[in-house]
Amino acid sequence: MGAVSAATLDVAWARRFVTLATETVVEHRVELSELDREIGDGDHGENLARGFTAVAAAVDGSSAETVGGVLKLVATTLMSTVGGAAGPLYGTAFLRAAKVSDAPEIDAEGVHTLLDAGLEGIVARGKANVGDKTMVDAWTPAVAAAQSSAASGASPAEVLRAAADAAQQGAVDTDPLVALKGRASYLGERSVGHRDPGAASSALLLDAAARAAQA
Repeated sequence: MGAVSAATLDVAWARRFVTLATETVVEHRVELSELDREIGDGDHGENLARGFTAVAAAVDGSSAETVGGVLKLVATTLMSTVGGAAGPLYGTAFLRAAKVSDAPEIDAEGVHTLLDAGLEGIVARGKANVGDKTMVDAWTPAVAAAQSSAASGASPAEVLRAAADAAQQGAVDTDPLVALKGRASYLGERSVGHRDPGAASSALLLDAAARAAQA
């Protein structure tokens, strides 16, 4: 794999992201499913683990030469292998991100653009707003942090780290919320005190992206 310069991220970063994302989703699959069991179907972790295992195999066997090429493969594989709401939501996010990053390299602002496109895809697909106790509550602060970091002159790796840290805090901040979207919304006030599994997995994936940029 090629080296990643301080100023840009290339297809090697995208491939490393897939490897690390797969490892972290598999590692945390029980934890994610437990979160989902408390307010949903209980299969979020297993679904994502299966999906990213398929993604890793697909990317490993591909000849993608751009960041967008890898992300498009992530999108289409997740859509075809992950059930429930997660497959379409993440699939749409990665597909939108792929469209704005179909280049050999992306810079810090490109990272923000990629994440913003992903958020737009999630919102378009799930119709959720900030505060509804969904993955939007992790992605929204992540995009804001990425925008601020990129504007300050940070490197792509630093932009991703800022986004990942903000996503983690956003996931934690879903604990006291009442779910207004998805299966969890059927619980009403009983959803309070439980972390949204989609927000939790979003934070893990963004952390994988940040760690891949530091490799």
